[in-house]
Amino acid sequence: MSIAVLMLAGGVAAGIFGSLLGLGGGLLIVPLLTFGFDLPLREAIGVSLVCVIVTSGASAAVFLERRVANLRLGMVLELFTAVGALLGGLLAFLVDERVLAGLFAALLVYVAVSLLRPRSSALPAAGDETGGSRKPGRASFVDQLSGPDYRIHRLGPGLAGSIVAGIASALLGIGGGLVKVPVLHLVMGVPLRVATATSNLMIGITASTSAWIYLIRGGIDPYATGPTAVGVFVGATIGSRIAHRIDLRALRVLFTVVLLYTALQMVRRAAGVQ
Repeated sequence: MSIAVLMLAGGVAAGIFGSLLGLGGGLLIVPLLTFGFDLPLREAIGVSLVCVIVTSGASAAVFLERRVANLRLGMVLELFTAVGALLGGLLAFLVDERVLAGLFAALLVYVAVSLLRPRSSALPAAGDETGGSRKPGRASFVDQLSGPDYRIHRLGPGLAGSIVAGIASALLGIGGGLVKVPVLHLVMGVPLRVATATSNLMIGITASTSAWIYLIRGGIDPYATGPTAVGVFVGATIGSRIAHRIDLRALRVLFTVVLLYTALQMVRRAAGVQ
């Protein structure tokens, strides 16, 4: 019972951090279960995928109600992301756990560096390089996927990036949002707010695609999944309500230290050092 309570508390903390920084709880769930509760890395990734499904379902409803997410574009991209998630789910059981630990360490370092890098608040404006003004006449497929004040471009690279996001989601249990948001915003020219909302809508479906492979292969521990998923859901809900009261600059520095320390431990595990 005490272990379940600790998992619940850890899930709450991961959900709060993930919600405040827009990264999702999966980034902390895997190292939390691996180092804090000695769960095998592959099983921790399976639990993380379930947590992503839970939190995505809660946030997606809000984004759809507020009409922020681009549902049509998200579902087109998700067809390709799901293919990547299936491939990643199959590869996850063929790759050595030390390789997975190395990949996760590289991901943590990348996120830590991204958090410290100065961010630009500029968004692609309607009518500029995101596609320009729309031509009169019959709407093209790209026009149908675009929003009322922006037009997407580079659809092909966006589809390729979606496959990569699916593979990363299944291999590392992160939901793929770390790949999807940059693909939507930087590659396809979707405004950042819409990109974030659309990614939140997609990650639950992506995680579901690979989670069933983990479930069939015995890669999901139900005793760890229950309290952790509930904790992440509660934490994400709390984080979304207190975000405007928190100094995110100090939080980013603290979170970066945690990520770098965790990355070091993942590197040690990848190298076989106990």
